[in-house]
Amino acid sequence: MALPQPAAETIHACPSPKSAHRCADFFVSAVNATFPRAARVRTGAEYARAFEQARRTSDPLLSLHWLAGESAARLGLAVSRKVDPHAVGRNRIKRALRDQFRKLRAQLAGGDYVVVVRVAAAKADNAQLRATFLRTLVRAGALPASAATGTMPPVTQLPVSASPSSLSRTTPKPDAPAG
Repeated sequence: MALPQPAAETIHACPSPKSAHRCADFFVSAVNATFPRAARVRTGAEYARAFEQARRTSDPLLSLHWLAGESAARLGLAVSRKVDPHAVGRNRIKRALRDQFRKLRAQLAGGDYVVVVRVAAAKADNAQLRATFLRTLVRAGALPASAATGTMPPVTQLPVSASPSSLSRTTPKPDAPAG
């Protein structure tokens, strides 16, 4: 059985032939899960432009600065030491937000998205961070709101033949059993 080959730029020697399948799977998934430079806000000038010109939407955990543009969606993250003095905590927050952005990038409107994380985010778990980021994107108008949850589809309009008087109960009630 032939193993899937990793991309040409990630060919590495595996320590033993027995673990070759694990190495190949790792490098294939590593290539697919990257966050390319084209998807990042990188320079100080780009951050400054986003802070000055962008539309801001806030939440207790983070603040989103969205500068709409023609290019594909790009993400910039600002997580200061004030949020968490430990690099591990700051990196966890950035990893969760990058992962959510990577999943939503194709659906997002073009432009630069700069997220400024607030102190309260240090106590939030990854699921809360992702949900807050998603909610903030929807509130900013960068992501369409998902369909209403529930079992019944929403009513868009009444049928033409339906009028308020015809919506009343027209069927007679069954006779109540006597006794």
